[in-house]
Amino acid sequence: MTIKKGFVLGAGIMGSGIAQLMAQKGIEVTLVDMDEAIVKRSLAGIEKGLQKRVEKGKMTDNEVKDISSRITTSTKMEEAKDADFIIEAIVENVEIKQKVFAKMEKITTPDAVLATNTTACSISEIASAVSNPNRVVGMHFFNPAVVMKLVEIMPGVSTDPAIVEKTRALAVFLGKEPVVTAKEGIAGIASRVLAAQLNEAVWVLDEGIGTVEDIDKAMKLGANQPMGPLELIDLIGIDTHLAKTRTLYEKFGDPRYRPCYLLEKMVHAGYLGRKTKKGFYDYKQDPPAPMKLN
Repeated sequence: MTIKKGFVLGAGIMGSGIAQLMAQKGIEVTLVDMDEAIVKRSLAGIEKGLQKRVEKGKMTDNEVKDISSRITTSTKMEEAKDADFIIEAIVENVEIKQKVFAKMEKITTPDAVLATNTTACSISEIASAVSNPNRVVGMHFFNPAVVMKLVEIMPGVSTDPAIVEKTRALAVFLGKEPVVTAKEGIAGIASRVLAAQLNEAVWVLDEGIGTVEDIDKAMKLGANQPMGPLELIDLIGIDTHLAKTRTLYEKFGDPRYRPCYLLEKMVHAGYLGRKTKKGFYDYKQDPPAPMKLN
């Protein structure tokens, strides 16, 4: 594997997980966000998670120190100037991503890969903001990035096949099972298929057909799913799921993807799922209890 230095933009749950994964595999990585408090909190979260592995006997203190030493945090995008591989993991907004990639192209070396971890934004649309769209590729990790085996790799219309292969090779090096899509498609494979199912679960809840607990229980016991759909939306992030279904509905006009207004109300109220400790479930309680959403 020839990637020596990685750069992750966005120190949220996904970004910090990707940075940790790279560091665990021996890659020097810079984790960047606009707010210094966010990057400090993310680094503390990474170290806390690693320490739990020490407590379980799965890692040594020295290994934790080595991993932590390979992660540098910053608030400056200019730190990407000598990175081999850039992964963007910011908000699901194509206009913001376009501005970021346009700036990244000017900062980075010409042969650096510009990858986006987007769930549903168009790779080609993001790439249209740069002068060389050949180096832009989709590399979608699944939450939690350190644990989940799947990485979906998606080319845009102009993506160079060599960039796709370099991205696939990195995913394998990181211990993942990559799936490379044959062409660009909004939300790829897993997220597109899941979006309709998760959306339907929210509609069933909103229509009063079942409670949060009953809907999740029904799908776990009746469909043999390891996690109920509402639990999964909380893990993904209610804001992220809402943005994805909005994009799918806008692009396809398919009612399966029409987001329920309940999602908008929850986002406005700050109920974003696990990351805010409240979503369909209240995570301040142990074990988590269903929230009252009326």
